[in-house]
Amino acid sequence: MAATYTLTVLHDFASAHTLRDYPGACSRMHGHNWKVELEVQAQQLNAMGIAIDFKELRKVLKKVTERLDHYYLNDIPPFDSINPTAENIAQYLFQETALLINTEQVQVSAITLWETERACVRYQLR
Repeated sequence: MAATYTLTVLHDFASAHTLRDYPGACSRMHGHNWKVELEVQAQQLNAMGIAIDFKELRKVLKKVTERLDHYYLNDIPPFDSINPTAENIAQYLFQETALLINTEQVQVSAITLWETERACVRYQLR
C-alpha cells in the first residue's frame, strides 16, 4: 500500500449572494466571510522532499478566490446562471483550483468551504 501525503492550506474571502427559490431569509441578499480549506494529495515527493510548495497552493487559492472576493456572486459567472449555494461554490473552487494545480504528482482532493463557524460543505471526487 502506497503512502499518501495530504497537504492543506486555508484562505478566506468575503462575498454576498441571494439563494434563488429558497423558502426563507436566505432568499434575500446577505453576505458571508467564507473560509476555504484546499486539500491536495501526492504519493511521491520531489528531490527536495516536498510534494508541492505550500506557497504555490496559497497563491492558486488566492487567485481563484479573488474572482469571488467582495462581489455579489449572483452577478458573476457561473453563479449568474446557477444558484450560489455553498455546495455550488465549493464545486466551483474545486474545479478551478484543480485546473491550476493538478499534475501527475499532485491532485486536488477536496475543498471544504465554511459558510459560518458552524456550517461547512466538503466537495471531493470519489
